[in-house]
Amino acid sequence: MTGFAGLLDGPMYIVTAAAAGERAGCLVGFAGPCSIEPERHTVWISKANHTHRVATAAGHLGVHLLGPGQRALAVLFGARTGDDTDKFDGIPWRPGPEGVPLLDGVPAWYVGRVEDRIDGGDHTGHLLTPTASACEGGAERGRLLTLTDVLDVTPGHAAG
Repeated sequence: MTGFAGLLDGPMYIVTAAAAGERAGCLVGFAGPCSIEPERHTVWISKANHTHRVATAAGHLGVHLLGPGQRALAVLFGARTGDDTDKFDGIPWRPGPEGVPLLDGVPAWYVGRVEDRIDGGDHTGHLLTPTASACEGGAERGRLLTLTDVLDVTPGHAAG
């Protein structure tokens, strides 16, 4: 990224979803709060991504923050595609509220009810109202995995 966007170094998230007996997850850099009252967040998922197909059928999504020591988890969910890989195989996770897959050992997570979806070009924004959350330790401001930590990760799918 160049210009204005190239100066940003926001946290990276793993978004998880389950629908129709299928689970999926992907690394997301476009996300954040968008309303205080009611509390709402938006996560943007590439339309080319396997997770997009599952997330658009899901009523709830899981959003996970990553610690600086969780680069391998970011690579798994960012560089592999769910089209040919079960990203949850061999990693610690559990079914959470509404059946959303929750990753164990992350600093913090929330499950959000999908209120709306927004077409943003090559990504779809999922407007979420948090319904459950936890800070499981290690979530300190400035101590999260950020964009610059994963710039060299080649995505499992091209953006468009």
